[in-house]
Amino acid sequence: MHPSLLFLSLTLLLPLAAAAPPPHLTRHRRIHADAPPQEHIEVARPLPIESLDLSCELPILSHAFGNTIDLPPTNDTYYPPPDCAWTNAVLHLSGASNGSQYDRIAGVWLAGAEILRTSTPEPTDDGIIWNVRKDVTRYSSLLRQSNITLSVMLENIVNDVYTGVYNLNLTFYYYYNATAADAVNPPLSIFPPNRRSIQVNESLDLNKNPADLIIPISATGEESFWFKIEKELDAVYHGVHIPLNTYRAVIEVYVSFHGDDEFWYSNPPDSYIETNNLTTKRGHGAYREVLIKLDNDVIGSVMPFPVIFTGGINPLLWEPVVSIGAFDLPSYEIELTPFLGILLDSKSHYFGLGVAEAIPFWLVDANLHLWLDYEVDRVQAGPIKYSSPSTSVEREFKFNQLDGKFETEGERESKFSGWVFTSAGNFTTYVTNKLEFENTIEYKSNGTEKKVEHEVEIKSNVQVKSDFGATISALTVKRKHSLEFTTVNLPGSGERNYLVTTKLEQSMKEEKKVEENGSGEVLSKLDNKQKANGWMFVRDHDVLSGSASLEQRYKVEDIFGCYTRRVLADGGSIRTDMENFICGTTAASGSIVVW
Repeated sequence: MHPSLLFLSLTLLLPLAAAAPPPHLTRHRRIHADAPPQEHIEVARPLPIESLDLSCELPILSHAFGNTIDLPPTNDTYYPPPDCAWTNAVLHLSGASNGSQYDRIAGVWLAGAEILRTSTPEPTDDGIIWNVRKDVTRYSSLLRQSNITLSVMLENIVNDVYTGVYNLNLTFYYYYNATAADAVNPPLSIFPPNRRSIQVNESLDLNKNPADLIIPISATGEESFWFKIEKELDAVYHGVHIPLNTYRAVIEVYVSFHGDDEFWYSNPPDSYIETNNLTTKRGHGAYREVLIKLDNDVIGSVMPFPVIFTGGINPLLWEPVVSIGAFDLPSYEIELTPFLGILLDSKSHYFGLGVAEAIPFWLVDANLHLWLDYEVDRVQAGPIKYSSPSTSVEREFKFNQLDGKFETEGERESKFSGWVFTSAGNFTTYVTNKLEFENTIEYKSNGTEKKVEHEVEIKSNVQVKSDFGATISALTVKRKHSLEFTTVNLPGSGERNYLVTTKLEQSMKEEKKVEENGSGEVLSKLDNKQKANGWMFVRDHDVLSGSASLEQRYKVEDIFGCYTRRVLADGGSIRTDMENFICGTTAASGSIVVW
């Protein structure tokens, strides 16, 4: 299944009045004559594992993505570095571009398993650069294999108008952690790793305890690896036969949204569009949910974080600080161990991916992470409780011509449990998941003002218990993300001129509690907030002028310590960038500033 050209573009979330400008705009601009390329950043904490000893590095791919529309992924052959002992790995993607171009979606796969989904900034005539660094330790079982294919996909168009070529370089960095160099994650550069016995106190964190085997749930790669979903009935299924000595399973889902559904959380219902005779196709309401199925039964779901690409809403907001997740789109994990009683029957089973109430288009794929018991040829497993996810979605729509208010809220809850008898004993895994969401879209002033409020709360809990009821390991994740923005569209002096103002706030909060072998709870917290506002003059497809500012506050606390960062950007430049590795203060240029 081959996706069409992925226009993330400058897609304006303008009111849907007939006077609104077209959805895809571009800019031809120069920052400063002979200025050096400007670096675009996503605010994040430096990766803690980069403080470890660097064992080796592997530059693997350098490619200019020019006119790559309708071309298959770019491939290279991967071999792990020889004579290199490592326990952890980082993927570094560096990019550069200049000219005029839309932003693009891109992905990196190893042996057909996605290891990074990212998007590009929009270039300037003077040029831009950017860097993405991701901890890919969870993919260690793939990184230890030899003679496998590394693939990168970035569809782009280059012509007389859109001149920007995206130059990407990929490098793997391998680190050695002496305290982790044990049977759980042996420091070997060959595959397979040491055939290990099950550790009773194994972590449920995928980066701390990588799987023994990863099976991609993706397309063939002849045209692309991601599946393209254009409507709810477009669910895709992938047959999988898992090893009979599997004692744990987790599915990791990658997803992004594009086209008419790029801003699904701001789409009004079809009745509003039809009643007002609007030409936009960006409708079908604001409820979307990625559904994960096993043999056609829903076993989990994801309501993804609303990543805003660098051309989204108002592109001036994201120069040079991009929105949360734009360079490293999050993946989503669902524990499947309670379903091993179904999967371990020597038969193939089908994993399905779909999007409830989708319109064109979504890109999805997944990785199936499996842990193997090498002491036996086969483990025994069975269910204790399967409770099909219960879903409730309520909608209330009121509108009069172009003004109106549309409210959508709902929840989904699921509970699963199952036992697995392994060489280390009999263990029962209990999984509970709860999702709650609220969305409000409001139009005022004859549809020229639009306000969107979107909030999602997620709580998941995984517990592994012994025959005696003792908790062996546990992982609880609470996540809340919200997005609120207002756009106002005012007519300009000319027939096709518009003034667009935007105010926006978005946040991601996450709390994790981990318990391993009765060692007590380990807590980690993330609080990431952005606040931005801006204006721009638009004529037809061109942004004539404008300005924007953004403030971001980032804070994370965990076993590695505390890290805070505060960034202020205005007029396309970073004015303030303060960080500290001790909570309560922020260091900038040698000074100490109260956080």
